[in-house]
Amino acid sequence: MSVAKKDYKKVTTNTLGEMKQNGEKISMLTAYDYTLAKIIDGAGIDVILVGDSASNVMAGHETTLPITLNEMIYHAASVVRAVDRALVVVDMPFGSYQGNSLEALSSAIRIMKESGGHSIKLEGGSEIIESVERILTAGIPVMGHLGLTPQSIYKFGTYTVRAKQEEEAKKLLADAKLLEQAGCFALVLEKVPAKLAQQVAESINIPVIGIGAGAGVDGQVLVLHDMLGMTHEFNPRFLRRYLSLFDEITGAVQSYVSDVKSTDFPNEKEQY
Repeated sequence: MSVAKKDYKKVTTNTLGEMKQNGEKISMLTAYDYTLAKIIDGAGIDVILVGDSASNVMAGHETTLPITLNEMIYHAASVVRAVDRALVVVDMPFGSYQGNSLEALSSAIRIMKESGGHSIKLEGGSEIIESVERILTAGIPVMGHLGLTPQSIYKFGTYTVRAKQEEEAKKLLADAKLLEQAGCFALVLEKVPAKLAQQVAESINIPVIGIGAGAGVDGQVLVLHDMLGMTHEFNPRFLRRYLSLFDEITGAVQSYVSDVKSTDFPNEKEQY
């Protein structure tokens, strides 16, 4: 059943809670630069995630681990300058919060002050709860992230679906409740069974945004470059491509090369 969409002029953490209560699904995409952030903000996206997936998408690394705090701040600041409506969430990179809550707070403060972002996101549950709580004491909004946590890829050894076994599913549900109790405003669930994701969304009052977590959650997130078809070798089941920009851009560049080589470009109207 479709739900009437309220016209939010500015999306805040409080807005997302209202959307969950009203049954309105939350739309979320990643962005890492000014130009694309401006486009998707103008198109009506609710939340923009400046993801540590920039490590893969923008820098070509195999994992999200290499990206630094300085690099995340650079990408986040570029996005914030473009945004008028969306809530901007910034990933805290690997090594900036695990194991040391004071360092976590310092990292979060740097992100907020230097990028102008509206909130931050951390991966993990009970293992990083001390960092979550300390960041929240500074008044910084925190989004949680459970299920497949890419910063722990070398621990898991695979990007397969998480929490298929009963013990891990119970821990995920307990961690979701723990993050809510700590004060997180929302939660991302990545690559978990749809039935479990729906159970989590129904068990907590904060919004649950899924990626590969089925339709029973409160919203969806995708990596923008995947959704637009700029990447073409990554084909998980959960990904719907809305464009095929890899083919479109390749064709455009090939046409440009051909026109330059043949002296068709520039023509008389394209010069001074």
